[in-house]
Amino acid sequence: MTTSPYEHHDYDVLIIGAGGAGLRAAIEAKQRGLSVGIITKSLLGKAHTVMAEGGMAAAMGNVSSEDNWMVHFRDTMRGGKMLNNYRMAELHAKESPDRVLELEQWGALFDRTKEGKILQRDFGGHRYARLAHVGDRTGLELIRTLQQKVVSMSTDVFMECKVLRLVHDASGAVAGCVAYWRPTGEIVTFGAKAVIMATGGAGRSWKFTTNSWEGTGDGHAMALWAGAKLIDMECFQFHPTGMVWPLSVRGLLVTEAVRGDGGVLRNSEGERFMFNYVPDMFRAETAETEEEGDKWYDDHDAGRRPPELLPRDEVARAINAEVKAGRGTAHGGVYLDIATRRSAEFIRRRLPSMYHQFMELAGVDITREAMEIGPTCHYIMGGIQVDADTAATAAAGLFAAGECAGGLHGANRLGGNSLSDLVVFGRRAGMGASDYAEAHQGGSDLDMSEVEGAVTEALAPFERTTGENPYDIQRDLQEMMQSNVGIIRTGSEIDEALSALEVFNERVRNIAVKGGRPYNPGWNLATDLPSMLSLSRSVATGAKNRKESRGGHTRDDFPKPDPELGKINFAQTSDGGNWDSPIIVTESPLLVMPDELKALLEEGK
Repeated sequence: MTTSPYEHHDYDVLIIGAGGAGLRAAIEAKQRGLSVGIITKSLLGKAHTVMAEGGMAAAMGNVSSEDNWMVHFRDTMRGGKMLNNYRMAELHAKESPDRVLELEQWGALFDRTKEGKILQRDFGGHRYARLAHVGDRTGLELIRTLQQKVVSMSTDVFMECKVLRLVHDASGAVAGCVAYWRPTGEIVTFGAKAVIMATGGAGRSWKFTTNSWEGTGDGHAMALWAGAKLIDMECFQFHPTGMVWPLSVRGLLVTEAVRGDGGVLRNSEGERFMFNYVPDMFRAETAETEEEGDKWYDDHDAGRRPPELLPRDEVARAINAEVKAGRGTAHGGVYLDIATRRSAEFIRRRLPSMYHQFMELAGVDITREAMEIGPTCHYIMGGIQVDADTAATAAAGLFAAGECAGGLHGANRLGGNSLSDLVVFGRRAGMGASDYAEAHQGGSDLDMSEVEGAVTEALAPFERTTGENPYDIQRDLQEMMQSNVGIIRTGSEIDEALSALEVFNERVRNIAVKGGRPYNPGWNLATDLPSMLSLSRSVATGAKNRKESRGGHTRDDFPKPDPELGKINFAQTSDGGNWDSPIIVTESPLLVMPDELKALLEEGK
């Protein structure tokens, strides 16, 4: 066992991240009788899972009786522009209903149909009403339910603990991590037979984002440094509806449930412009007139769904095009209108969070006025490459689930698939890590040279009397990524970003912070910046290599999809295992899909 000069804890399974995926993984491992530790750099219950408001997708057929896992699979693959790991999409579609029912058994309180079944709502890209929900606070209910279950199982949770690096043992397997307590700045180490990465997203490298301060890409970066592979990093989703005014809240998420419940998009001229942007792939199932689209909300088995419910990448690009054409609002967005289509009572009952959000933050009563919205950096489809069945990565001893894992969503995620992703693959990561831990004899010794190297690097900013302010670096990084690796990219902009990131590397090496280690936000940001830079470089590198437009990746200089590039993921590894090490890119062919699943993709065209 590890002899550490620092506070030390050992577990069979160590989970980094306390969102939906991490908590569901912990439950699975605890049910196997293993010792489990959970680390979160913020507080239990504050994971970004709570921001997934509209619902969790599962083909339960409670509203649309024709729905089933095969249609859900097809919708997910088509939404992801066929770049998905088909096996992940298959498992997700098959297992999501059981995970919803499991949450219900553990105490989740879903909205109900008149018959008492779990109510499901429409969302973009889903053929049928498929999202089980709790008003527009579904993520909060999911976290509340899982958190209560985890606490009832006497699971150890380490809050306000920032992980710096994964650490290997003598065999080269991931055997734990080194971290520090944010309140005190003291170093702590963790040893484990298996480690699960469940750290969520990475949107804080962009200026306008729905992500809270935690979303700095720590999990993606640490896994890359530890020997895992990243895939599809160029595929970053810009949610079509974020607040645009006032500037203090620009980027804050406006749930897709507004459109799922009848909200429509209009430009500054009052036109429902989405009818002009329907791709051929979705034309057969998308309404051509307002009257036809409105039938969808009244009777889900009649008419065709309105174009506002196209996949998010299509809607975001359409909004961007309208604004660029001069048909945007005064603040650079478009209008999302539900006030003229639903009663005030309906809106307050179905969308309570949105009602209060706009009233309190923007002074807008959405029961009377339209909302100003625009695209905002939201979700990364790319992530750590995992085995679909076990969630194992290319680094021995390391598993991953949730937003930090890649593969399920391909080039674009359908709304609502994120919450069911968390519980389906959180469970599978718990299973895979538990199997690995049970087969692992004895304890693992951490490589203390890796520990000391991470500690020295983390404390270096205190040694400098002059140097860069971390807040200046963060601001400049966000501005640069927003401008050069945003919703629309070009080759020259990506090259400019990659050159700029080399300069940022030098700036981060010269960070100086003042004060002591306890509760020092400047130092906390300084330890986040290496992950943010590594993540940004991976996204820009992927964008440079994918010379086509597909899903959440749009190249203005390559505006159409390339059939040959649609057969591969771009996989990235680190040449040196450090945050500023070169990235090696290889082509990773998609898994060969069985004929019976291929046949499902042909149905409904």
